[in-house]
Amino acid sequence: MIKRTVLVENKMSITTKWNQLVLKSDLVERTVPLEDLGYLVLDHPEIYLSLPAMNELVAHQTAVIICGKNHLPNGMFLNLNAHHIQQEIFKHQISASIPLKKQLWQQTVVEKIQNQGLLLQRMTQTTNNFDFLASKVLSGDTSNMEGVAAQFYWKYFPQPNLERDGLKRERFGDYPNNFLNYGYAILRAATARALSGSGLLNTLGIHHKSKYNAFALADDIMEPFRPLVDEAVFELMENCQDQELNTQIKAALLNVLTRTVYFKTEKSPLMVALQKTASSLQQCYTGDRKKIKYPKLWNSTDTE
Repeated sequence: MIKRTVLVENKMSITTKWNQLVLKSDLVERTVPLEDLGYLVLDHPEIYLSLPAMNELVAHQTAVIICGKNHLPNGMFLNLNAHHIQQEIFKHQISASIPLKKQLWQQTVVEKIQNQGLLLQRMTQTTNNFDFLASKVLSGDTSNMEGVAAQFYWKYFPQPNLERDGLKRERFGDYPNNFLNYGYAILRAATARALSGSGLLNTLGIHHKSKYNAFALADDIMEPFRPLVDEAVFELMENCQDQELNTQIKAALLNVLTRTVYFKTEKSPLMVALQKTASSLQQCYTGDRKKIKYPKLWNSTDTE
């Protein structure tokens, strides 16, 4: 089921009543059924969120995303009891062998590089050697083919309105990095929500290991999905002149979560696909699967 994403950018009081989220300002009041809500993005310093509302949101598996002064997502609330056998799943995840984690990371990097190559081909209408780079990824990506591919990817990433190719990717950079950073933060939140819903511990990553990172596993699993954000940013650069994050830009990037992706026998919105991917990762930890179930981001006719 596709869940709704609500972006709040004005001074607002957020409470609950009769299983509805109530958003009230001086000018308007509206309600949203809690069961329909997947993501609540809060981007104003004077938003009041009641504790009962917070508890109801978490109980309904809603990811509550808090934005900072720069309007980029800065934090998130997630349900810590999202799965009925969570403790057992934690045990499998914590005891996962190094070879298993290396194999899972190898698969993840291969998927990411292939998706980058497909998107670059779609944007530039020229072939590239990303399939070759993907074929050289070793267990655990010990030769850092992810980094090699990234150098080529950003070097040839087109910037339509600026009439040049090549982008210096910066975490705190200016346009279009601000668009990319916002989209990646939303994707990270959606991935973390899916992993939590499958009973997995977001703090314990496959590859990312920083002791300061509370969402290392989300940072791992979101990697193959990043090109969907890149594609959305490219389309924004083509179709609008705005270089600052505004409501229209944010809404377009939030819509990435409803983008259709493709499994072998079915298609689904990204937010649903993330749940399938997270569930398959859980099964890898428990020994029921050997590979993560990643979807194709474009179908065959799209990429021809």
